[in-house]
Amino acid sequence: MSRRLLLDTHAFLWWIADAPRLSPAARKAIADGANEVYLSAVSVWEMMIQIGLGRLELPEDTESFLAQQLQQNAFRPLAMTLPHALGVRRLPPLHKDPFDRLLVAQARHEELALVSGDAAVQRYPVEVIW
Repeated sequence: MSRRLLLDTHAFLWWIADAPRLSPAARKAIADGANEVYLSAVSVWEMMIQIGLGRLELPEDTESFLAQQLQQNAFRPLAMTLPHALGVRRLPPLHKDPFDRLLVAQARHEELALVSGDAAVQRYPVEVIW
């Protein structure tokens, strides 16, 4: 049975780096070609901020690099919309990170399973794969 997945930012980064920190269940779900896997503009925004702060390094031509990763991995882009932003208001204050809260709101609104190892994210009423 195919599923629709939304990658948390760290899940995306660990996938493209083939990092062992990515759980076996997450790795299997992302690798399953029957699944639709999404990368949110929210995660890209978070990565750009982390690059600016010197906490993350990606190739200089980040736009081309990300486009290549989306194509190579058959990931679909997910835009952030007003309903996604408004959905944050309905979330209990379990997590202080605005990016993670937006990802949870997107997953809920779009009926996506969120691929995340973040314990605080896992406390939200959303399907989490890890």
